[in-house]
Amino acid sequence: MTDYNRKAQLKQVHRNRKAKTSQKVDEAIKKLVRSNERINFNSVASEAGVAKATLYNNIELREGIETLRRQQVKAPTPKQIKREMNENNKDALIESLKRKIKRIEDENKGLREQLKVAYAEVYKKI
Repeated sequence: MTDYNRKAQLKQVHRNRKAKTSQKVDEAIKKLVRSNERINFNSVASEAGVAKATLYNNIELREGIETLRRQQVKAPTPKQIKREMNENNKDALIESLKRKIKRIEDENKGLREQLKVAYAEVYKKI
């Protein structure tokens, strides 16, 4: 019978579990980055299917998530970009919408005229 080293076996199991967890967390972070979602401990934990405590207790994972979170704070979100739209962009947008409204109103007026003609033809047939 070969020597069974329980301690070595447990260490190997622990290393394998730690590697799988790191891999799941890395994949979750990549997915969150691709989908342009916020990276924080809650989102990574739920995406990876691990406990938040695991992320906080593992120094490497914790530092990685904190670094990405800080980077995202610096990058403007779509809401911030929309808020920072300057007056020229607003004026251009307003003018564009006014032209669109005018075009639709003219089209509506023409369609009403066509409808009057169609009603007149139906009335003549009666």
